[in-house]
Amino acid sequence: SALSRSLNVPAVRTLQQYGLHRFYNQLKKLNLGHLDKPADHYGLTLILGGAESSLLQVTKVYAGMAATLNYFNSNSSQYRSNEFADPIYKAGEIVDYGKVQHQAPVLSAGAIYKTLESLRESNRPSADENWSFYQDARPTAWKTGTSYGFKDAWAVGVTPDYAIGIWVGNADGEGRPGITGILAAAPILFDVLKVLPYKKLWFDIPYDDLIEATICEHSGYRAGIYCEHTSEEWIPLQGTKTVSCPYHHQVFLNQAGNYRVNSSCYPLENIKQMNWFTLPPVIEYYFAALHPQYKMLPTLHPDCLGDNEPIMAFIYPKSREQVLLPKDFDENINDIIFKLAHSNPNTTVYWYLNATFVGQTKTFHELALVIEPGSYVLSVMDQEGNTLKETIEVVKFN
Repeated sequence: SALSRSLNVPAVRTLQQYGLHRFYNQLKKLNLGHLDKPADHYGLTLILGGAESSLLQVTKVYAGMAATLNYFNSNSSQYRSNEFADPIYKAGEIVDYGKVQHQAPVLSAGAIYKTLESLRESNRPSADENWSFYQDARPTAWKTGTSYGFKDAWAVGVTPDYAIGIWVGNADGEGRPGITGILAAAPILFDVLKVLPYKKLWFDIPYDDLIEATICEHSGYRAGIYCEHTSEEWIPLQGTKTVSCPYHHQVFLNQAGNYRVNSSCYPLENIKQMNWFTLPPVIEYYFAALHPQYKMLPTLHPDCLGDNEPIMAFIYPKSREQVLLPKDFDENINDIIFKLAHSNPNTTVYWYLNATFVGQTKTFHELALVIEPGSYVLSVMDQEGNTLKETIEVVKFN
């Protein structure tokens, strides 16, 4: 759902885990000619569209994904080594798709299928938002993009028969309000699809590159032994190498269920065992705000020995991060908003800069400060004595 909803933060965090240079090398294999600078030039924006590419080349990649899947399903689960070749424009020319092989040259059929399945769930423009109820409904995997300053917009869609790219903008590059992918380019994309004939509604499932797995319905990971709500889903074969759900744990509670306990402070025969879905502090900060059914993990009983688990984390800024002093339209320096996630929002947190007390927060752990450029040690302490610190650098925007 993060892909179909165009959520940036999950994409960036995924790239951090996957590796920038590893991802860059994968993109190079897709034969994107405009990707001519080193990976570090683009940084993490690479996964958000931060690299240069023409509409034709982006559409070619979508066509290559569809062609890979179609060939795999109709040719005994095999691949072609040059599936992402450049298109031809002259009559009589034949595209060289390379040698037939069993190993995926870039993207596997299972990964492509699951990606396209996600992209078909994207919310269509208002005129087509109820498309699935129509008798002649045509599933389409599609994505949009909008350039900085609304200078142009694009939409790309792919079906088993077609890959279509739409560009909308001014020839002189001047931006205009409303030139966005979803408002300007996507409606044209679906208008084009409506008039094109088709042979197949959707791609066949590449079962030879998928495996059925038990999935945790809360986290989306492969289910672990403590996951209680699960479902069976087809996932790419490579998905079996991923970790099982890291967020479901077995916890030990007192009889009232309002404290975590252990053998150092509570009779063993009275301890209750429960499976609990708990997230790291920063993820919990965002998740709990959108999921009121989420239950915070009870705090450890004051008489119990601690278990050294992280109970708070800085949301902004991160350690050793450069912080730009924000300005308003009148060039006045504004406050920097420091944010903290705590597993117990109701606790009081005390804030310090270079060991000098600067404020306290409760429930919403956000603190606004105006500070001079320089290096600082930002530290916090909650009412239980738990501490956290990081080094930051505040710089002035020229």
